Amino acid sequence: MQKVGELISRSRHHLHRSIRPVASLSRAGDSNFPGGTTTTPRTLPGGPACQPPSLFRASFRRHLILQTAPEPVKLNRLSESDTGIVEVRLDRPEAKNAIGKEMLKGIQRVIEVVNGDSSTNVVMLSSSVPRVFCAGADLKERRLMGPSEVQSFVNSLRSTFSSFEAIEVPTIAIVEGAALGGGLELVLSCDIRVCGESATFSLPETGLAIIPGAGGTQRLPRMVGRSIAKELIFTGRRIDANEALSIGLVNYCVPTGEAYQKALQLAREINQRGPLALKMAKKAISEGMEVDLSSALVIEEQCYEELLNTEDRLEGLAAFAEKRKPKYTGK
Repeated sequence: MQKVGELISRSRHHLHRSIRPVASLSRAGDSNFPGGTTTTPRTLPGGPACQPPSLFRASFRRHLILQTAPEPVKLNRLSESDTGIVEVRLDRPEAKNAIGKEMLKGIQRVIEVVNGDSSTNVVMLSSSVPRVFCAGADLKERRLMGPSEVQSFVNSLRSTFSSFEAIEVPTIAIVEGAALGGGLELVLSCDIRVCGESATFSLPETGLAIIPGAGGTQRLPRMVGRSIAKELIFTGRRIDANEALSIGLVNYCVPTGEAYQKALQLAREINQRGPLALKMAKKAISEGMEVDLSSALVIEEQCYEELLNTEDRLEGLAAFAEKRKPKYTGK
């Protein structure tokens, strides 16, 4: 954890060019720093009956990377056997996680910290607010903005979601409740999506005489097809979890309150794989899908070559021959 703490300290002065500076963050909750404490298990919507089993007991302590009481975005690292899994939580209950300036800064900060920590293998994105993932843009805040300020904010939002999509490691969105407007656009920026049966999804912007401006008009048709995307954006219709599954918007639909547990299961499977291989696989797929097949195969070849001289590749072969689990180091 000290390595992560050092990364956070350095990152205050070295922001990615596409990300605006954000407020400083505390180290509260990190047991490796003076005054730090171990974070308590998370409570999911639906009460105790919906909580994942023993994985949140004391033996699975969570070390806090990023935690400040007023901050609308929290970042936690799972420990013990789940080291390598990072959880990002949207936590602005008074506004149903509506995305305003401070929420945007928090997301930017998360991207910076995750990209600067080579020990992260998979990111889980969820909400701490019952029955809602994200209600979209903070319209109360936006009403106070002039046209130029709105344009600047939306441009920053679009750039931030693109940066989230470009995080090198796999990302999993966990949706319990409503993911609307910018909330759905953030979900679309993730690699894998898991929802509970009570989840709903919508891009309602045309009802406000605007269009989805943070990637929705581009990522949704790439995911569900042009015709379905046009219908959903033209009408602003809200769809339920089962329809989202049927059109390919989500990978899994599980009983309400169980989306986190399903996502954690997936994260654990991913976390056992070679860290460098995960990054190269994501790069090959993401970049390859944007070009023709011949060019995409060249990208695949380049990504494969990046792994040939790694220690992890040799460890994988040795573990297979010795019939044991590999111990990857990301080298």
